[in-house]
Amino acid sequence: MKFDEINLDYRIILGIIEPGAKVLDLGCGNGELLFLLAREKNAKVQGIELDEAAIYKCVEKGLSVFHSDIDSGLTEYPDKSFDYVILNQTLQQVKKIDFVLQEALRVGEKVVVGFPNFAFFKARCQLFFKGKSPLTPSLPFRWYDSPNVRFLSISDFKSYCSTRGLRILRAYYLGKKKRVNFWPNLFALNAIFVLSQ
Repeated sequence: MKFDEINLDYRIILGIIEPGAKVLDLGCGNGELLFLLAREKNAKVQGIELDEAAIYKCVEKGLSVFHSDIDSGLTEYPDKSFDYVILNQTLQQVKKIDFVLQEALRVGEKVVVGFPNFAFFKARCQLFFKGKSPLTPSLPFRWYDSPNVRFLSISDFKSYCSTRGLRILRAYYLGKKKRVNFWPNLFALNAIFVLSQ
């Protein structure tokens, strides 16, 4: 796979992670990002996933993945045992946001959080003009089959970090094919934040 064929959010995360870093991916799905990090960055990777079918796909790629629900915590990991903990397209699906982020920051030096921006202008227009739950490239599910239990915007997440005393080290705002630099809360489909305590 060529670099420009890789999902934009994966390319951004590949740029964030240093070579040889120890990485834990919470809600790693089929392991595509972990596989790229191991191959491209020689990272020491591990994942946690709840979906058994996704775990089998990870194992087929030769990845170390544990079957667990991240809402129950990361008690098996000591403090600061990873350089990075990744929650990419996961945060909006967890039930215990504070707890999951506290655990991620406990076991990792830095946490990379990526999520769909529910305030994207096309989502706003669909809700306003059609009166229906929006469908966008980053929100491809209908309300009744969506894995999302949280609906947050870039502004929401910045406010959350401020009230919880979390440091935003870097922020990236993503469109469909490139980064967004102008009014990201309105024009970005997704966002990626690098956090520390």
